[in-house]
Parts: sequence; C-alpha cells; structure tokens
Amino acid sequence: MKIRITFPFHLSDDALVAEVTSLAGRVRETTVQLVAHLAELDNRRLHLRAGFSSLFCYCREILRLSESEAYNRIEAARTARKFPLILEMLVEGTLNLTTVRLLSPHLTEANYRELLASAAGKSKREVLELLARHHPRPDVAPSVRKLPAPKALPAPETTADPGETAVQAPVPTHASPPPSRPVVSPLAPDRFQIRFTASASTCEKLRLAQDLLRHAISTGDTAEVIDRALTLLLQDLARKKFAATDHPRQSRGTAPGSRGLPAALRRLVWRRDDGRCAYVGAGGRRCNTRAFLEFHHLDPYGVGGEPTVDNIELRCRAHNNYEAELFYGRRWPERATRSGTSRPSASVPVEALADAGGHGGAHRGGQVGQAGSAHAA
Repeated sequence: MKIRITFPFHLSDDALVAEVTSLAGRVRETTVQLVAHLAELDNRRLHLRAGFSSLFCYCREILRLSESEAYNRIEAARTARKFPLILEMLVEGTLNLTTVRLLSPHLTEANYRELLASAAGKSKREVLELLARHHPRPDVAPSVRKLPAPKALPAPETTADPGETAVQAPVPTHASPPPSRPVVSPLAPDRFQIRFTASASTCEKLRLAQDLLRHAISTGDTAEVIDRALTLLLQDLARKKFAATDHPRQSRGTAPGSRGLPAALRRLVWRRDDGRCAYVGAGGRRCNTRAFLEFHHLDPYGVGGEPTVDNIELRCRAHNNYEAELFYGRRWPERATRSGTSRPSASVPVEALADAGGHGGAHRGGQVGQAGSAHAA
C-alpha cells in the first residue's frame, strides 16, 4: 500500500507547531518500541535463524536502517536490557539514542541511576563533559606531524578511431582528500583535546611563535601559545566589532536620523546582552547565539527608530532577518510560483523597504563574528 504524504499548507501556525510536537512524540514512542523489540530479537538470536551473522547486518538489510541508525538502536537495545529505566527516559525525551550510546560503556549497577539523571536533557557535548568529570582521561602529548601527500590519480583510458586525433580533457593529478573535521573532546573538567589540520604556513607561524616566546614559555607548550594567541585575537575582535576598550574616548553622539551606531552605544549593548543574541521566543526561551551577530533596532530604523541603548539589541542574523520579515512582510514571488500558493499582503507594504533603505527593522552595521575559546590539552 502506497502512502501519500503532502505538505500541510492548510494548517495554521499554532496547529502546525502542535502537530510537529505530536509527531515527534510518536516517533520517540515508535523508536523506543523498536529498541525494546530489537533487545528481545537479539536475546532470541533470531537474526541468526534468518541467515545473518550479526544483528547489525539484519538491521541494515531487512529493516533498511542506515549504519548509524542500526548501531545506535542496537547499542540502546542491549544497554536498556540491563537498565530498563533507559526505555522510560527515551520515551520522555530526556535521553536520546546518542546519549545512551555515549553512556553505555560507563553504566554499572552502582552508578546508572546517577549517571542517567545527570545526563537527562543534555546535549552530546554536555554529556561528553559529564563523562570527563566522572571518568577523566590523561592529557595528550602535543604533536605536530606532516600528513601524507595526496595520491596521484591514474590517467583515464581513451579510445579513438584510427586516423582521428584523440583530445583528452585535463584531469587533476592528485586526489584531494576529504576535509577532516576539527576534533574538540573533553579529557577532564578543565582540559580538552583539540585536533585540526593546518597549512604549512600556519604550522610555520606556530613554530615561530614558540621560538619568540621561549623566554616566557621555555617548553614551547603548544596549548599555552595558542591560548595567548586566542586571548589577543578576542581582544582585537571585541575592540573592532563592539568598540570594547579600557580607555574609551568621549562620544561625539549621533546626529538625528543617522543609521550609524556610536562606539559607546555598541559597547554598552554588547556588555548588556553579554555578546549573545537577545531574541526571546514565544515560550520565553532566549536564543543566546554568539555567531553572526548584528545590531537590531527594536523600533525599525525605516520608521524612525533611533540608535539608543533602549532601542538597540544584539540579534543573530537569522533572528534579525526574522523580525524584519515580521514587521515589513515577507516577499514570496519565487516560492509562490513553485508551490502554487499565495500569501496575504503584510500590514506594512513591501514598498516601505525602499523608503527605509533596503533591509527591514535590522541595522546591518557589519557582521559581528563569533567569540569563544577553548584550551588545548
């Protein structure tokens, strides 16, 4: 039987949110039921009777699960068989399959209640930090090593009729290795392992910094050198983007109607909002994002909003654009053409955007980059 799925265009915003929440709950229940049944199927070793050497192969070929889906569900099934409390927490949503997989090697009869309660509602990064507190690992030794050169690609074979000149398209001589993701993993409550791939130029800069700092860091400790560099970088970024300084100049103020923000205002807004997006959602949750920050007019600049401390807040780019759309209305010509649907006109006409200088209620005084630091082991 073929199931037809359509997009729920007919639902109101509130109904759509309620339906998504309900569906997510049902997915959790179904997933936990699958985990419980996999635990029993594994216990009866029915995958062997079906001709599979492992439950993993059975899940991949018969249940059509991806490798990560199969691995997480099997690990959860075997762990939940020892500690059934996991099934209850999975249904409630206080635990997820990734959390169970991370906790599994560390759970015992003596500590499982404490560890499960501590991990409830936490993200993967927070769970890793929790495990680092309970099971700290030793520091890793600093190392800088050269990666192997990319392998040469074989020349493609070409076939040509006799008498014809074969024209061979140029091909790259080396296979580009896939970019490796940087690794940041906690070793202990205040120690992290950081691993990334750097260019030869970056490596040379690191070595030069180590040599120039020998009078202060005789061992040339990589973590301390990078910590000093990041400290200076963050100070420079804060000065450029938020006018942060210990010796501010006297402000000359801003002319009425000006779109520019004086340094003193940017400094106050940044400190007040703690360098994070200050948007608060309908449920009272603050965004708190630190990346791609922009200065936002609560009363839009296009309708006379002034650059004052009470009228300016930090917003991430997504919420800055979102609030502009709420005020000025959203232009949907391309999407409406594709979907065959139309949107009602906004209370403030879109033409006001031109009078307001382009962007809605947002002040685009430049991107305010991400601020943060980590200490390398």
